[in-house]
Amino acid sequence: MASFLGRRQRMQRRLNPFLNTPLLPLGMVVIGGACGYRLSEGWDWGDCFWQVAITLTTVGYGDQTVVSPAGRWVTVLMLLGGIVVVQQTLQWLLSLQESGYFQRRRRWQRMQELQRMCNHVIVCGYGRIGREIAAQLSAENVAVLVIETDPERIAEARNRNLEVLNSDATLDETLQEAGIQHCRALVAALPSNAANLYVVLSARGLFPNCRLIARADSGEAERKLRQAGADAVVSPYIAGGRIMAATALRPLALNFLDLLAGSNCEVEEFQLSDNPQLAHAVMGRSLIELDLGRRTGGALVLAIQGSDGLLANPSGNTTLSLGQRLVVMGSPKQLAALELILGSALQTCSAVQG
Repeated sequence: MASFLGRRQRMQRRLNPFLNTPLLPLGMVVIGGACGYRLSEGWDWGDCFWQVAITLTTVGYGDQTVVSPAGRWVTVLMLLGGIVVVQQTLQWLLSLQESGYFQRRRRWQRMQELQRMCNHVIVCGYGRIGREIAAQLSAENVAVLVIETDPERIAEARNRNLEVLNSDATLDETLQEAGIQHCRALVAALPSNAANLYVVLSARGLFPNCRLIARADSGEAERKLRQAGADAVVSPYIAGGRIMAATALRPLALNFLDLLAGSNCEVEEFQLSDNPQLAHAVMGRSLIELDLGRRTGGALVLAIQGSDGLLANPSGNTTLSLGQRLVVMGSPKQLAALELILGSALQTCSAVQG
C-alpha cells in the first residue's frame, strides 16, 4: 500500500510541470499589454486583448491602429518581451511532448477513471476463458475491468467496449489501480496456475472481503488456490466433464438451467453478517416468520449454507443464524426487495446464475 501511494505521489509531481514554466511571464505580458492599451488608447478590454493577440502573433490585421506615442511604446515593449516569452513557451510545449508528459497525463486520467469504478468484476487474463467470462458478465450488464498485457488481446477487449488495464495482474499496485477495494468480485483466469496463485494471494492480502474465483488446471492447483484464499476454484476440464456427464444422465436438469439463463429469473447468494448487532432483526427467526415469499413478491429460498453444510430446499421451520449464505431465486425486482428486507443483516450479495 505504501509503495502504491508513493508511486501516485511521484506521478503527481511529474504531472505538475506548470510550477516552473513560462506561462506566468506570458500571462504577465498579455495582461500588461492589455492594461497599457487601456491606459494609452482608452479602448475597451475586448479591443485591448484583441490588439495584444494580433501583436504577439505578428498577424496585424490592421482593423485597429495605435495612434498615441504611449501606445506605440506599449507595442514595442510587448513585441520585445513577447518574442522571448512566446519562444520559450513553444519550446516548453515541445519539451513536454518529447518527454512523454501528455501520454503520462492520459494514463493518470485513465487511472483516476478506473479508481472511480464500483461494484465491477475484475477479470485477470483475456484468453479463451477470460473472453467468455467477460462476455457473460457484459450480457448481464455487469461492469467488467480486464487486466491483460498481450497487445492483441488488449485490442480485442477494447474493440468489445471493455475497460482494460495494461499491466501485470500479479502485482499489488495493479490490483490497487483496478479498484479492488470497490469491486464485486475478482476472477483469476490467467493461463498459469502459479500466476493465478499470485493473484489470489495479492488480492486476499489487499482486500480480505473480496470474492475471489480462480482457474485451475489440476486438483493440486485447486487445493493450493483454496489454501491461498480463493472462494471458488474452477477447472475447465473437470467442469466440462461434469456437465457432459450430467447432460447424459440428467438432461432435463441441464435444460432447466439453460432456460433459466435466458429468462428474467436470477439466482443470487445472500451472505448474512456474522455480527449479532447487525443481524439481530433476522437471526433466530424461521422462514415462515420472515415470510420472505410474500414480502418479496415471490422470491424462493433454494438452499442455505452454514457451518453444518448445505441444506437444499429448506422447510419453513428452518431458522436463520449468523454467517449463513442464502441461495435465492427470483426476478431482479424480487431479489432487490429481499435485499431491502435483510437490511443490515446482509453482508454481501452476488449473482450465481442469470
